[in-house]
Amino acid sequence: MSETKKTKKSKAKKKTQKIEVPVEEVQAKTPEDSQEESPSSQEEISQEETLLKEEETISRDAYETLQKELEESRAKADENLEGWQRERAEFANYRKRIERERETLQQEITGTLVKKYLDVLDDLERALQNKPDDPWADGIELIYKKLQDILESEGIQRIEAEGQPFDPNFHEAIAQTPSEEHESGAVIEVVRQGYILGEKVIRPALVRVAE
Repeated sequence: MSETKKTKKSKAKKKTQKIEVPVEEVQAKTPEDSQEESPSSQEEISQEETLLKEEETISRDAYETLQKELEESRAKADENLEGWQRERAEFANYRKRIERERETLQQEITGTLVKKYLDVLDDLERALQNKPDDPWADGIELIYKKLQDILESEGIQRIEAEGQPFDPNFHEAIAQTPSEEHESGAVIEVVRQGYILGEKVIRPALVRVAE
């Protein structure tokens, strides 16, 4: 009976030893062994790496393309800005030229019209130089002053001449007269008044100049 039990135990032990797997074999497996066991996994990894490289290449090309387009856009914007600034400056110069021409034309028209009335003003002025003691002479003087006020309101100014050095731009000499009270070349007498409109001489002043 005891021998039979021993025999059974021995057989059971042998069966147990057959199904045991050494731990060293499990731990000894390496990634190379796993790759050898699953070649499809290795192919998938290789394909993913290729796709990543292609995406990186495409991204770099796209970046360079966008960079080039950006530089071209900036160059075009600078060119448009320069052209706009040039056109703006030309337009500003055009406006200034038109304004100058308009002012010049207006002065010429005003000067031509006023010049016709200067002879009347001269006559009134000569009449008042020998003003009689009479009420009607006061009326003439009032008319003379009103006419002067109208001319001044239009920008007409009398040329200052008496006692000033002779200036051919504003004065017209009709005679040279010796004078101890004035320096040579100075205006000693105004025969007829001169007038200007802005910088334009409507009529020069007729003067006598000291020798």
